[in-house]
Amino acid sequence: MSKEDPGQRLVRQAQSELATTRSITHPRQPARRQLFAQTAAAAAGLAGLAAVGPARAALPVPPSNLRPGTPIPENEYGMPSKFEAHVKRRRTDVLVNKQNFSDWSFTPVHQQHGIVTPNGLIYERHHNGVPEIDPEQHRFAIHGMVRQPLVFTMSDLMRYPSVSRFYFMECSGNGLTDWLKPASKTVQQTHGLLSCTQWTGVPLSVLLDEAGVDPKATWGLAEGADGSAHARSLPIKKLMDDALLVYATGGEMLRAENGYPLRLFIPGWEGNVSIKWLRRLKMGDQPWHLRSETARYTDPMPNGKWRQFSFAMEAKSVITSPSGSMKVQRGPVEIIGFAWSGLGKIRAVDVTVDGGRTWRQAELEEPVLDKCLTRFRLRWNWDGSPAKIASRAVDSTGYVQPTVEDIQKVRAITGFVQHHNGIFPWTINTAGEVSNAIA
Repeated sequence: MSKEDPGQRLVRQAQSELATTRSITHPRQPARRQLFAQTAAAAAGLAGLAAVGPARAALPVPPSNLRPGTPIPENEYGMPSKFEAHVKRRRTDVLVNKQNFSDWSFTPVHQQHGIVTPNGLIYERHHNGVPEIDPEQHRFAIHGMVRQPLVFTMSDLMRYPSVSRFYFMECSGNGLTDWLKPASKTVQQTHGLLSCTQWTGVPLSVLLDEAGVDPKATWGLAEGADGSAHARSLPIKKLMDDALLVYATGGEMLRAENGYPLRLFIPGWEGNVSIKWLRRLKMGDQPWHLRSETARYTDPMPNGKWRQFSFAMEAKSVITSPSGSMKVQRGPVEIIGFAWSGLGKIRAVDVTVDGGRTWRQAELEEPVLDKCLTRFRLRWNWDGSPAKIASRAVDSTGYVQPTVEDIQKVRAITGFVQHHNGIFPWTINTAGEVSNAIA
């Protein structure tokens, strides 16, 4: 008879364990310390991580095994577990506003598992509060330089063939408080004006074709129905390309704070152009140069001028764990983060643990989609000495995420500066405490 190898022995012991473990249906309790130690070590070896300590006693049957759970209600909107009540959006406490209408709140990206942001955590940016709009009364119009002006009800729009696509959305002000010195402590504060979900709606090009856009029209003005009547000029080329009229995210109708019942969504471009509570789109032959396009949402340049219409959100990444205000222990650490680009797919992400002297290529987690968040990870063994970690993304166009110093060569970093896609570092001290290291 051939000698039993270690793998066969482990399988045999596991089969025996399954047949005799103390549980509700199998109350006998044999000694099993050795099997727990073996299986823990095997699992840790497969993962490339240090083994956990062997079990010192049998795994107890928890109280939840011994009684019925909460009854199932007839009608309910499901909510997260009460033990996850701390996972919330958070308004800015770096630039504190004295009123509650024009402000923003951050997605807790460090607590997001996977690339999809739950609807209740998608970041917010408002210019005059959140309107309450009855979808039965809401109207959307296409007018201006068109052959046939059109007005749609929500029922009209929802009869058109729809599409569902995964895209990130990022505010152009994401990171604006932390260019040259640390102002924020956590990654929620530095990078939380970022979300990603499945957007469902009608391609705008379908409706523009129906209205018959004048060949001389080159721009469109999108305006919302909120108290600020927030509006932006957008080139017709983008409107005809991949712009969507969205009425649902993440499988349900839009939340009020994210544009219910209808919003424009412009993939890959700064979030402020994806007009919420959309009420009209006027076609014209030039941009409108509104206050939101002159005094706001422009970029200072070294020559004293300001850059307008810098729509695209260029390749960017950030480590979300470990990140600011977290604490790590010596030994195996999994570095995790997100990368994204408004110009295409993420091709690669490099990670440094020594302040940029050397870089290692991280693993990209599927799916890797166009203009969508991509999750990356890298296993690292921290020896307890001070470290400086950061990530660097490369997109499908070949664009490499720059340093702040690189950006400073071509733009003026002064005042209310946006479009911060610079490499963002965190330091880890000997106690394992993680801090913002942007300076």
